[in-house]
Amino acid sequence: MTIGVGGSSPEEELRKLTSKRDTVAPIGEVERRQRVTRAQALMREQNISALYLDASTSTFYFTGLRFGGSERMHGVVVPAEGEPVHITPAFEEAKLRAIMAGVITEPVAVRCWQEKEDPAALVIDVLDGMGLAGGTLAVDPMTPFFRADALRRAGNAYSFVNGAVVTDACRRIKSANEIAIIRTAMNLTLDVQRATARILREGITTTEVADFLGEAHLVLGFDGVPAFRIVLFGEPTAYPHGVPYPQTLKRGDMVLVDVGGAFHGYYSDLTRSYVFGEPNGRQREIWTIAKQATEAAFGAARLGAPCEAVDRAARATIEAAGLGPGYETPGLPHRTGHGLGLDVHEEPYIVEGNAARLEAGMCFSNEPMICVYGEFGVRLEDHIYMAEDGAHWFTEPSPSIDDPFGQGTR
Repeated sequence: MTIGVGGSSPEEELRKLTSKRDTVAPIGEVERRQRVTRAQALMREQNISALYLDASTSTFYFTGLRFGGSERMHGVVVPAEGEPVHITPAFEEAKLRAIMAGVITEPVAVRCWQEKEDPAALVIDVLDGMGLAGGTLAVDPMTPFFRADALRRAGNAYSFVNGAVVTDACRRIKSANEIAIIRTAMNLTLDVQRATARILREGITTTEVADFLGEAHLVLGFDGVPAFRIVLFGEPTAYPHGVPYPQTLKRGDMVLVDVGGAFHGYYSDLTRSYVFGEPNGRQREIWTIAKQATEAAFGAARLGAPCEAVDRAARATIEAAGLGPGYETPGLPHRTGHGLGLDVHEEPYIVEGNAARLEAGMCFSNEPMICVYGEFGVRLEDHIYMAEDGAHWFTEPSPSIDDPFGQGTR
């Protein structure tokens, strides 16, 4: 039997967990103001007059305020010089100020629009009032098209550019505080992965396991139920994003668990693959190739190297083992990794064609999955952060298919 798999129950494992919410501090107001200052410097360098942020994680990144997107505009105008202005429906102003009171200590400008009014016109009026008429407005890429189109029609005297040149440039480089939060989230999710392996028994369903993943993360103090809980047994482990039906565990099945949740806003994201029972020769072979590919990717993650070099290293290892080539299966049919932070998928993307250079502060996944359709798949996903001295793991990778959580070395 695979070490660390089976022998416990959900109830027993949940009793062992306690909240770790206070083990690391959330991002504070001082750091958020530094982010705004950085964004404004980038705007001035590129002759951008202002940045529009819609209700998104970018708004949370710069202001600490979180709003769900809807057809009603709630946004923030950040000028290249001066203080941001919040745009909100008039009937939401009291709620907005109540939320601000717990996050922002200094006075904040708020402009309101009534239901019968055009909020895009209000944004342009705010810009005109700042003396920016005819300038360039950067629109955050998370803004829905209908909103960006309304801004363009209301502000036809303005030039419009993709706000990613500001928002992505800020967000893809994580601070020490951000990395500390992500590290905490990753290690807690790894603890949940270990506990999940222990609750497995023949006959357990993927739905039961997914329910446990949700409960365990909530007990540990995550912001809410994990955004994704992919649990797969047997042949469906070959499908990267799962299948839309429940399964029941059988002895000899490959198990794949991919889960991640938000902790102080920042995501964890970890995948483990192992066998319930004794691995057979084919499972060992594919698992070992996947492990070697992750090691090759980590070795290629050097400061100054292009992101695509990491993908190439993983893919070359897989092809050398006789799989692929390219994106063909059996082999690796998708990119090797993605950035992570306030969103599960963000810059930088570890994929062929991305020539962006790796810099200190970048965080990204290392997950060169091997898909063998009709048989099974293996994904060993951990994340890397780049520091001034090179690449580091957030979590220790799975050491072997027989001991996926390193229990035998403890």
